[in-house]
Amino acid sequence: MSAPIAHGGGITAAAATFGGRPEDWLDLSTGINPCPVALPDIPARAWHRLPDRHLVDEARRAARDHYGSGEILPLPVPGTQSVIQLLPRLIAAGKPVGAMDDTVAVVSPTYGEYAHAFASAGFAVDAVDNVAAIGIEHRLAVVVNPNNPDGLIWSTETLVALHDRIKAANGLLVVDEAFGDTDPALSLAARVQELSNLIIFRSFGKFFGLAGLRLGFAIARSDILARFEDWLGPWAVSGPALSVAASLLRSDVTSIRSRIDERCAGLHAALMGAGLRTSGGTALFTLVADARAGDIYTHLCRHHILVRKFDYAPEWLRFGLTPDGAADRRLIEALQRFER
Repeated sequence: MSAPIAHGGGITAAAATFGGRPEDWLDLSTGINPCPVALPDIPARAWHRLPDRHLVDEARRAARDHYGSGEILPLPVPGTQSVIQLLPRLIAAGKPVGAMDDTVAVVSPTYGEYAHAFASAGFAVDAVDNVAAIGIEHRLAVVVNPNNPDGLIWSTETLVALHDRIKAANGLLVVDEAFGDTDPALSLAARVQELSNLIIFRSFGKFFGLAGLRLGFAIARSDILARFEDWLGPWAVSGPALSVAASLLRSDVTSIRSRIDERCAGLHAALMGAGLRTSGGTALFTLVADARAGDIYTHLCRHHILVRKFDYAPEWLRFGLTPDGAADRRLIEALQRFER
C-alpha cells in the first residue's frame, strides 16, 4: 500500500510536534475561506429524516443556477474526493486493467489524489506539465483549473480544444474547478451540455468556508452522473448538507468574494513586508518560492502557525488566507523574527 498523500490541515499533528493547543494555532495550510458564512436555518426534519429526493433535487437546481450549467443538474457528492476515487472505475469500461492504452494524463504538479487514485487502480499515469502533451493515447486527462498549488490558469478555449482532441479517441476530460468560485468566468460549467466527454468537479466548502460539511458537485452528462450516483449509494450526502447547499447557492455571494479579496490583500501585504516572493496562487491561497522554505516552515511552526510545504518542491510554501487583521499582524510578527 502506498503512503498517503500529504495535504493541508493536520493541526493536531503539528501541535503534537511543536506544542500548544490545536485551537490556538493559526492554520494557513489550506485553501479554505477562513471567514465561514453564517449557516442558514436548517429545518429539524433535515436532521431527523433520511435525505429524501426532494432535498437532493432542490440542491441540484440551486447548483445548476449557481454554476450556470444550463439543463445539466449537478450531482451533490460527499466531497469531490469521493468521486475522484470513482474515476478509475468510470474508465475501466469492461477492459482489463493493464491494457496497453490504460494511460491517463494529469497536468502536474497538482492535487496529488488524482495520480494516487489511478495508480492504485493499476493505471499508468503521465504527469505532464502542459495540456499540449495530452494526446489521443490518454483515456482520461485531468486539469485542475485554477491549479493547486501554483494557481496556473488554462483558458476556456484551450480546454475546449483539449476536450475535442480527447473525445476523438473516446476519452474523457476532467476539469477540477475547486478554486473556481472566486472567478466564475473561468468555468466550463455552461459548456458541459455541448462538451459531452467533459466532467467538472466543484467544491462547496472552500468558497463558503464550510469544508467540514464535506460537499461537492459533479457536472457532466446524465449517464456519467447516474453512474456516480449509483456507485456512491443511497443517502450519500446528508440532509443538513443538502439544505445548506440549497440555501447558500441561491444567496448573493458578492460579499463573500469581497471578503476573500480583502483577506487576500492582507496576506499579500504581510508576505511582501517580509520580503517573500510570491510565485503564484489564487484568491484563496498564495504560493511562495524561497530557498529557505524549510527553515521558514519550521520557524512558523514554532510560533504555532501552520503553512503548507511540499516534498516534491522543497522551495515552495503555500499560505492560505488569514481570517482578520489580528492574524495578519501575528503572521507579520512571526516572519519578522525569522533570522535571515
